[in-house]
Amino acid sequence: MPEQNLKEYLLKTPSRDKWGRIGVQKRAGVLVPIFSIYSQKSIGIGELRDLKLLIDWAKLSGNSIIQLLPLNELGSLFCPYDSLSSFALEPAYISLEDTPGANKNSLKARINQLKDEFPKGKAHLDYRIKKRKLALLWDIFLEEGQSNPRELKKFIEDNNYWINDFALYKILKDYHTGAPWYEWEDEYKNRNISQLEIFRKKHEKEIVFQIWIQWHLYKQFKAVKEYAQSKKVLLKGDLPLLVSRDSADVWAHQEFFKLEFAAGAPPDMYCAKGQRWGMPTYNWDRVSGDDYRYLKEKLKYAEGFYDILRIDHVVGLFRIWNIPYSEPLENQGLHGFFDPQDENKWAKQGRSILSVILNNTKMLLCAEDLGVIPKVCTQALEEFGIPGNDVQRWMKDWKVKHDFLGPSNYRTLSIAMLSTHDTTNWLAWWENEAGTIDEGLFRRKCAEQGIDYSGVKGNLFDSGRSKHGRLRWLNSVTSSDCLAAILGKRREEIADFIEMYENTYQEKERLWRCLKISGPMQESANKDIISAVLKMTLESRAIFCIHSILDWLSLAGILKGDPYQYRINTPGTISENNWSLVIPISLDELLKHKVTKEIKKMIVSSGRA
Repeated sequence: MPEQNLKEYLLKTPSRDKWGRIGVQKRAGVLVPIFSIYSQKSIGIGELRDLKLLIDWAKLSGNSIIQLLPLNELGSLFCPYDSLSSFALEPAYISLEDTPGANKNSLKARINQLKDEFPKGKAHLDYRIKKRKLALLWDIFLEEGQSNPRELKKFIEDNNYWINDFALYKILKDYHTGAPWYEWEDEYKNRNISQLEIFRKKHEKEIVFQIWIQWHLYKQFKAVKEYAQSKKVLLKGDLPLLVSRDSADVWAHQEFFKLEFAAGAPPDMYCAKGQRWGMPTYNWDRVSGDDYRYLKEKLKYAEGFYDILRIDHVVGLFRIWNIPYSEPLENQGLHGFFDPQDENKWAKQGRSILSVILNNTKMLLCAEDLGVIPKVCTQALEEFGIPGNDVQRWMKDWKVKHDFLGPSNYRTLSIAMLSTHDTTNWLAWWENEAGTIDEGLFRRKCAEQGIDYSGVKGNLFDSGRSKHGRLRWLNSVTSSDCLAAILGKRREEIADFIEMYENTYQEKERLWRCLKISGPMQESANKDIISAVLKMTLESRAIFCIHSILDWLSLAGILKGDPYQYRINTPGTISENNWSLVIPISLDELLKHKVTKEIKKMIVSSGRA
């Protein structure tokens, strides 16, 4: 789609009212996990009030979009995409000092003690801060919980669809020492009305406490939204398609989910067994039979905080990989099937759900459309005026020349970016992954073909430049014929190997040429390289260009040591380093750092200010 025709096109799509509201113009933005930022006032973790400083920084740096990861209440793994509720916000993000009643001397002393116990600026946060904050909030609630009863009552009435079920679920979960709802006694698991009412009356104060927390979180987040509006900065939220099996949503609305299945992804060349995520898939017939109220209520609550909404795994609205829940875990996604199984139904289902979302929110929709996406999904997004994602490291001619695409080859209706929350940051990709293949994948492919991995590894890969589970090709492997000779196979037998080779061999050299940087290719990612790649994406045709805070800060030279350590999440792993990374500079310092002016200059030059 020609860039000059984009405005005319978008104002004729079903999203025209959304585009009309925010304006059809090129914008730059920043992706920030709230837990990764902190200020001098933070207590142990990034707080909602810290977003006001982030808004100030966005304004100073020329960014007009702030994209946040989901802020819903976290489960035991602290993963924002596996939360306890699609509605409730995470209590750890509350600002204690902005909570009425916290200014009493006895509480001030305890708040200062928390600041000492959870010092700022550590590489990874300590989630034990949540329990400590909740203990303080309980004491504040006991003294102040009955203030403003009319306002609290209004909050409950406005959110009656979810708030009472959520609060009851939380206390039942505590009562069962954290066990998931499907392991509770039958009367609680199956929602026996009379037994739940008895429990509710017995634990009324604790239940009201949960509602009281959400009320204050709501008010603090609304204040952030109002501040962003005053600065003309747009807030972009994230709506995960799936919800945790152990969540208030699933417990309260079991009929909306296919609990006999777990969502995942089918086998491919990167995951020989596919993937199993564990969340239940939707029974869309039941959801639609209730006039999609569950979906509409989620949108209504999110709209109070955001101007733009990212639909995670949008292809899952069209079809999703169902794995029988009884399937052994070691089989991952091997024995699953797409739902609907009839491919001819995908377009109708996806378009129907997208239409419901579009017609029930003022927020502009964006879509996470990475991976293998059927044409019916791509066509619908373009027709509806919904931008997808173009990630620089994957913007290539994969089939013929295997070169990277230049700025003019990005999709106009897209969001250009260097990395995502599930990938390495761009510096880490350049130094550790560009020009490499995954060692586990290569080893698995060798086993499938009866190739001696240990015997061929040394003839294909440079051991001195291979790390973090990645294998870097030797320069001497100059062709796919050479690869076949070393593997001892005919070309037609190793199509997967050839595809991997052709798309990764001398990958860094190919990008270097695309960036048009003078001089010999540099192995280490210096400021010239990151500046060039940021400039390329900023100058692309994409309507938005949103980079992670880590990629923007790469310009500042403050990511010390191996950049691989600065990672938000490593998919398929459970680690205390996932979802806990903290940037190595406070927001207060960032506002004064010279990199802010450098970013502003780049954004202004690109026409995205």
